[in-house]
Formats: sequence, C-alpha cells, structure tokens
Amino acid sequence: MLWEFKTFIMRGNVLDLAVGVLIGAAFGKIIASLTDDVIMPLITLMTGGGVDFSSKYIVLSGGAKVTSGMSLVAAKVAGANVLGWGSFITATINFLILAFVIFMIVRAANRVSPPTAAGPSQVDLLAEIRDELRKK
Repeated sequence: MLWEFKTFIMRGNVLDLAVGVLIGAAFGKIIASLTDDVIMPLITLMTGGGVDFSSKYIVLSGGAKVTSGMSLVAAKVAGANVLGWGSFITATINFLILAFVIFMIVRAANRVSPPTAAGPSQVDLLAEIRDELRKK
C-alpha cells in the first residue's frame, strides 16, 4: 500500500496540481491585498472619502446592541445578524481581478505554446477499423 501511495504521489499530474494549489493560494493572497490595500482605498477616495466598503452592512435582527458606526466585526460580536454587503463587494472585486489575471496568463501561454496537432477523429478511426476488418 505504501508503494502504491508513493507511485500515486509521484505522478506528474498530482505534483502539478499540488504546486498549482500552493501557487494559487499565494496568488489569492496577493490579489486580496491588492483589492483591500490599493483598489478599495482608491474607490473610497473617489467616492468622497467616506465610503469604506468592508464595514458596510445591514442589521437583519438582534441589533439592539448595535450602534451606527460600529464595524462589521463589532456588530457580529454584539450578536447581531448582519448582511455584510460591503464584504461581498470586496470579495467580488477580488474574484474579478483574479479571473482577469488568470485569463491573461492563459491567453499569453496559448500564444507562446505551439498548437497541438489534432489527431484523427472518431469517424476516421472507425472507418480505418472497418477497412481493416473488411480486409480480413
């Protein structure tokens, strides 16, 4: 069983997947930092300086202890059931940036790598098998 596990782990696609997951996690942190530390402050500045999306929420229930001006985290700690729409906007921007960057990377890789030659279609293969069977 140990040998089979070693064989499984040492296959190229498993190692490639592991490397991809690790690089993706690190890349996700970079994109999150770009959004939280660069893009969202610029959006806040462009909207007049008073909009911080990460602290925008709507109290759905249990908001007796929540005062205006509380952060999202403080409102959750106070026991309020909140709809954190600002965090959702931030996460959506993170996703769009990450998706665009990955699109650009794949697009560049497709331009650099030579196109793979397409093999024969299933119809061609079946016709070839049929012809071989007729010969026999």
